[in-house]
Amino acid sequence: MNNYADDVRGDDFEAKVIQASYHTPVLVDFWAAWCGPCRVLKPILEKLAEEYGGRFRLAKVDSDAEQALAQRYGVRGIPDVRLFVDGKIVDGFSGALPESRIRAFLEPHLPSLAEPLRLEARRLAAAGDIPAALAVLDEALARDPAFEAARLDQIELRIDNGDLEPAASLIKALEYRARDEDRLKTLQARLALRNNQPQTASAAELEARLAAAPEDLDARFALATLLAGQADYEPALRHLLEIVRRDRGYRDDIGRKTMLQLFDLMGADPLVREFRAELAALLNR
Repeated sequence: MNNYADDVRGDDFEAKVIQASYHTPVLVDFWAAWCGPCRVLKPILEKLAEEYGGRFRLAKVDSDAEQALAQRYGVRGIPDVRLFVDGKIVDGFSGALPESRIRAFLEPHLPSLAEPLRLEARRLAAAGDIPAALAVLDEALARDPAFEAARLDQIELRIDNGDLEPAASLIKALEYRARDEDRLKTLQARLALRNNQPQTASAAELEARLAAAPEDLDARFALATLLAGQADYEPALRHLLEIVRRDRGYRDDIGRKTMLQLFDLMGADPLVREFRAELAALLNR
């Protein structure tokens, strides 16, 4: 009995493949009993599923019995193998490949053997023990130097801890070769925001300065970056937009540039579309 392989039907495909792939990569093998290459490939996949010990799960779909599933995924010849990660197909192959090529196919998509250490580091960071978390991430990266997720976690903790120069060096080493480009871009935006953030007074003190002198752009920018650092994005963007409105040239257009950094940081937040439109209208009037 294989602990990491399942026979999957149409009525449990959603649970055993789509939903399960958000936690562990799922390799789906479309096969049929009459198919000679399927009989060659199937035991290789089952062996690898057991050997990898849960780094991926194998879902075996009888394409004759589950024709609707085979049609949904455009299966025209078998064996047809698809790899699901986070609910989506990320790669696949057809035919009975040799074991060495299947290993090479799987490796880039599977969680690192150092993943348990990364999870421990996240637990320590959540508990506020940043030095211990960084030490555990160092151990994880010693075990697997190519473990990008751990490297990105390391950068994030460095930024949060105010270690901006080491964070910048780590980001530079990943530029142009990171697989998770979106997360790297977000971290670059966070680093830029922290570099721009002046040593400043409290929010209450800055608001008092602005109430007395709305034209005080130094106070307005300091307040905007302080609010952004607290993820209070709407008032931060509103202050940055006001800086652009009052003086586009202030500190080499830092109001607009910081808005763009926040847009990268905020991703799909609906505020991004709203403030992009307001910024464009202001710049083009």
